[in-house]
Amino acid sequence: MSSGVTKRQVLSMYKLLMREAEKFPNYNFRSYALRRIRDGFKENKAVTDLKQINQQFEFATENLSVIKRQVIVGDLYRTDKLVIENIQ
Repeated sequence: MSSGVTKRQVLSMYKLLMREAEKFPNYNFRSYALRRIRDGFKENKAVTDLKQINQQFEFATENLSVIKRQVIVGDLYRTDKLVIENIQ
């Protein structure tokens, strides 16, 4: 990853996506988003083509903005916590 996206940027994007997905108020959305992020990064772990790495990074950037918007919408329409959630 010498030119284009660095390993540090990829790791930073992963952390940003995970932090943002943790903000989902709905348990099902939150767990789905976290699982998809983990699986997506694991699936593309072995990618070495710089063009493909850049494409995947752009895809992750777009998804970060989608998650941010969905978190805001989720906050507007909060529901009661599920039984499986840690009710405090």
